[in-house]
Amino acid sequence: MTVTNEEINVRGADLADRIREMIHEGNVRRIIVKDSYGHIVMEVPVTVGVVAFIAAPVVTAAAAVAALASEWSIQVERDRGPLAP
Repeated sequence: MTVTNEEINVRGADLADRIREMIHEGNVRRIIVKDSYGHIVMEVPVTVGVVAFIAAPVVTAAAAVAALASEWSIQVERDRGPLAP
């Protein structure tokens, strides 16, 4: 299985919405939220099958955190499927 990392910069109000979208995409393994100084504020391992269970509390926490600063960085670890033979 191939794992890729990407980093997305968002503004405060968009943080919770963007995390909600990523959780529902289904291929996300881990979400790390960093503040504008690069400090990790929240790290969420996302397990397949618990999307509905984990989405609500994570999005609520992200919305609360979003009020603390205006610039955020979301680091996303994704599964890209099996390697081609």
